[in-house]
Amino acid sequence: MTQIDLSPLLAAQDAKAASEHGINADEYAVLIDRLGRAPNMVELGVFSVMWSEHCSYKSSRRHLAKFPTKGPRVIQGPGENAGVIDIGDNQACIFKMESHNHPSYIEPYQGAATGVGGILRDVFTMGARPVALVNALRFGEPSHEKTRHLVQGVVAGIAGYGNCVGVPTVAGETQFHKGYNGNILVNAMAVGLADQDKIFYARGATPGNPIFYVGSKTGRDGIHGATMASAEFSEGEEDNRPTVQVGDPFTEKLLIEACLELMATDAIQAIQDMGAAGLTSSSVEMADSGGENGEGIGVEMDLDKVPQRETGMTAYEIMLSESQERMLMVLKPGKEAIAKAIFDKWDLDAEVIGMTTDTGRLVLKQCGQVVCDIPVSPLADDAPNYDRPWVEPPKRAPLDASDIPAPIDPAQTLVKLLSCPDMASKRWVWEQYDRHVMNDTVDSSQSGGDAALVRVHGTNKALAITSDCNPRYVQADPFEGGKQVVAEAYRNLCATGADPIAITDNLNFGNPEKPATMGYIVKAIEGMALACKELEFPVVSGNVSLYNETDGVAIPPTPVCGGIGLVPNVSQIATIGGARGGDVLMLVGEPGTHLGASLYLREIAGKEAGPPPPVDLATEARRGKFVRAAIRAGLVTASHDVSDGGIACAAAEMALAGSIGVALNNAMLDEDLDLTAYYFSEDQGRYLLAISPGNVEDLMTLSLEDDIALTPIGQFNGDSVQLGASSISLEALRMEHEGWMPKYMAGS
Repeated sequence: MTQIDLSPLLAAQDAKAASEHGINADEYAVLIDRLGRAPNMVELGVFSVMWSEHCSYKSSRRHLAKFPTKGPRVIQGPGENAGVIDIGDNQACIFKMESHNHPSYIEPYQGAATGVGGILRDVFTMGARPVALVNALRFGEPSHEKTRHLVQGVVAGIAGYGNCVGVPTVAGETQFHKGYNGNILVNAMAVGLADQDKIFYARGATPGNPIFYVGSKTGRDGIHGATMASAEFSEGEEDNRPTVQVGDPFTEKLLIEACLELMATDAIQAIQDMGAAGLTSSSVEMADSGGENGEGIGVEMDLDKVPQRETGMTAYEIMLSESQERMLMVLKPGKEAIAKAIFDKWDLDAEVIGMTTDTGRLVLKQCGQVVCDIPVSPLADDAPNYDRPWVEPPKRAPLDASDIPAPIDPAQTLVKLLSCPDMASKRWVWEQYDRHVMNDTVDSSQSGGDAALVRVHGTNKALAITSDCNPRYVQADPFEGGKQVVAEAYRNLCATGADPIAITDNLNFGNPEKPATMGYIVKAIEGMALACKELEFPVVSGNVSLYNETDGVAIPPTPVCGGIGLVPNVSQIATIGGARGGDVLMLVGEPGTHLGASLYLREIAGKEAGPPPPVDLATEARRGKFVRAAIRAGLVTASHDVSDGGIACAAAEMALAGSIGVALNNAMLDEDLDLTAYYFSEDQGRYLLAISPGNVEDLMTLSLEDDIALTPIGQFNGDSVQLGASSISLEALRMEHEGWMPKYMAGS
């Protein structure tokens, strides 16, 4: 046995070492109180990652409790590796979203790639076969010196991992803003399918059973990744490069197949992936949720038995490594040989490295010596839980006439909006992703639709999947913006004909220790929670990513919502591109008036001003139900929700997707209507529907029954987009819409 240097195990005698590990003086005092002594360096490392914001949610836990998490279709809400919902026929959808923001800024390819790998493990850990990937990306302003490099690396990392592991990337969003210059956001979501009676959990382990390590060997990559993700950036962030993990999608593919094969036996009692904080978090979380009634158990491990790819690794390094493609299991008694044989077959490391105990303690041994002996509870349920001070975010003044530029040619305004970085086609991005592997992708939102549609294999059902956030609105009013995040995800699912079921979230904010930032966190969560409750759209999983700021400058508040809906019959759907010549364009909702916090105001007037549009949740629910009913009745040939850029941009996107022109008829409007607001306002709760002329009467009848505002505002025909007397050819509009991203990435 190789002798190692045990000198790092000497006690950390003062708060200096703790501070270097991200533990403040008050927390260190609590730590000593819980232990009854000073920790050694291994124990301090374990506490540092488990008490990090990334693992403990110490600034947000009490506010996350405001989310509704139960519903008639919810099987498992927050607290496990991923959320689980009932999609009928003894089938379940398992899904979650997480961030890999800090690593992706430091090392964009590996940061983004391992973000995909990590979220996949959260899903297949629970027994699900992954069927779809989603990403939500925010980059700095295009002119910033790092932006192009970061876009190139992040997109390549997502594509490189997802394509190789064989899971389609079907939905996402990509935005640019100067607020992300020093701290980009890379949020990854995975969706899987499982039988309801074959779901696996991290909870449920009992004492006296073997702890089984499987997957790749442990190396020194990613050490203190969780701690790094829970701190602000400053100049010289390159120094954090060793904390970024390195991924191997081919090993991940083997790991998926091996785990699913073992799950088909009766060998696993509990299972947890090794994500943030690696072996530490996986063992602690299983111990904390173990026992017959979830009262917690103990864990004892011999670190000499952990498969290692580097020599002389210390206990500190082994426990804090975030090497990828690793899992931890508690096996049922006598099942070790079965498990070992399966992982040997898939050419993966697999070793029994310890046993569960009834002590309630985490005990680690190396070279025959005890190098860590601490209680589990202070690492988990008894971790810090702060009620951070916060201040109410300031309210923006209403717009006045001087904020809104004088009317210009509507068609040229349309071109400018559809070719701006946020709205320009992201074809350059999504063409790098394999969207159709597994052969169940019915429609991908990457091509401009509201939500991706993925068939439930072997059935006539489909999942609708979307990712949404409008940081402009949240910055302007976090409560109303939080409501809108959820409402837009709800609309995007309804626009396909799907019944919205549940969401996962990724809450990206700055430093919660600043009362102003904490105010945005609190109010955004409260807005989201209200929308989830009123729309019966519960939260079943998610992630909080805080400290997203550089040199004291925070990102725009960005609470991302990943929504899942169910299409009972895949023959009863609508997509953005189904309009045909002669179809009538119908507006669900009223003509808009609200330009505050709009894309029009930002891109045309150069101002980020005014309050966001209010969200009426009762109206959202009523109109969503109407749109779903109209689609299932076969009355709709194409559908799109109205969001960025208003009805003009929504109609143009439908025209581009269907390669058919559209004319908005001003003669049908009130003479006193403000055409700028009519075309480009972003009033909420609205949809555009393409309707065959023969179905208009039936749709109008249905709208009267449901008291839905419904107005014919145009017609599909020809090869141009016409806004009253102003027009642009579809070909010219497409060149501008699809041209920005390739030109930008080419450096021109």
